[in-house]
Amino acid sequence: MDDCLFCKIVAGELPAVRVYEDDRVVAIMDIFPATRGHALVIPRAHAADIHELPLDDLAAAAAAAKHLAGAAMRGLRADGVTIMQANGAAAWQTVFHYHVHVIPRYDGDPLVLPWRPGSAPADPDELSDISRSYFSD
Repeated sequence: MDDCLFCKIVAGELPAVRVYEDDRVVAIMDIFPATRGHALVIPRAHAADIHELPLDDLAAAAAAAKHLAGAAMRGLRADGVTIMQANGAAAWQTVFHYHVHVIPRYDGDPLVLPWRPGSAPADPDELSDISRSYFSD
């Protein structure tokens, strides 16, 4: 896609620090990192979000994220790793080329959960009703 930031990075038209690549994905260091070592896994082929992404590219991105998560634990001595992926502006997606955030976590880092779990369990009947919506089409 001509105006896609990540397509330009994948094509080498824009600079990026690459940490991993194969025939399906490129992983780069995030220039606005949440923590030390924050990386992005980007499929080479443009897809705006998970709904457009072919399954082979989804699998490749997941495998690369797993690889980077292990590398963060070993090489950066991270205490944990958050894997995050957003689809659509309402879900905090800001670059509309599918990508996965691999965020090394360190005890005491400033990141917090983006939501607070409810204080009471959900109603089982409501959960059953909602679950049927996943299979309504």
